[in-house]
Formats: sequence, C-alpha cells, structure tokens
Amino acid sequence: MAKAKKKKPGSNTIALNKRARHDYTIGERFEAGLALQGWEVKSLREGKVQLTDSYVLLKDHEAWLIGVNIQPLKTASTHFVTDPGRTRKLLLKRREIDKITAAVQQKGYTCVCTALYWKNHLVKCEVGLAKGKAEYDKRQSAKERDWQRQKQRILSHSA
Repeated sequence: MAKAKKKKPGSNTIALNKRARHDYTIGERFEAGLALQGWEVKSLREGKVQLTDSYVLLKDHEAWLIGVNIQPLKTASTHFVTDPGRTRKLLLKRREIDKITAAVQQKGYTCVCTALYWKNHLVKCEVGLAKGKAEYDKRQSAKERDWQRQKQRILSHSA
C-alpha cells in the first residue's frame, strides 16, 4: 500500500501589521473579505504587501481599507494600470459594520487592519477595534514580552 503524502502545513499569513499591535490595544476582531483585482492577488501570493499605515474608513454603511500598499509584479504592471495604494472595499456583514461604526463613534476606538491571510483560496483581512496606547503602556508591554521570553529560556534550560 502506498502512503498518501501529507501536505506540509504552510503559513496562511500573508502580512501582519506589527505596528498596530505596538501602538494600539486591539479589542474585538472581525474577519472581512477583500475586493481585489487579479494583479493584486498575484502580488499577494508573492508577499508584496505592506500594512504599516493601514486603517479602515467607514462611509455610507460600507467599509474601505486605506493605506495598504500592494506592489505590482513587473509582469502584471505592463498589462494594467496599477495603483499600489488604491482604496479597497472590505466585505463585511451589515451587523458587523454597524457594530464597528458604533464603537468608533461612541467609544473612541479606531479600526485598523491587523493581518492579511489566506482562507482556502480567498484573501481575508483581520480588522480590529483598537484603542491607542500611551508611551508608558508601550514600555510596559515591552517589559512583559521580555519577561515572557526570559521565562521560556529558563524553563527550557532547566528541563
């Protein structure tokens, strides 16, 4: 009997917004689809995307992703008029849009894109409600992260 080859679990993550995790405390998260053009999907497969200054704009009961920079491939850029920084529509349910809108308007949250990833053959965007951190909060979270790292080292050496 021949054994079936196991598929190696590859990373489904396309890009992470580490800056958002540093500058904000991320609360509730939502999964949104993205309306993309063909050349953008090809560029995402190559990992040519930057989420650093991205945020979500809510306008007329629609969500728009602003500030994501998807660099076109050299082969695609000769055939199409490409705009790397164009505004892309987020595909969310009405309930989710209303919930995000209420939090942004009333509670002082902002809405940022924290990650892009593959789910089957679709590109999904993780959107999080975020509240800004003060400078001392950023230092405190860095200290906590360092302590967790040291604790893991100590535990691995003693075992």
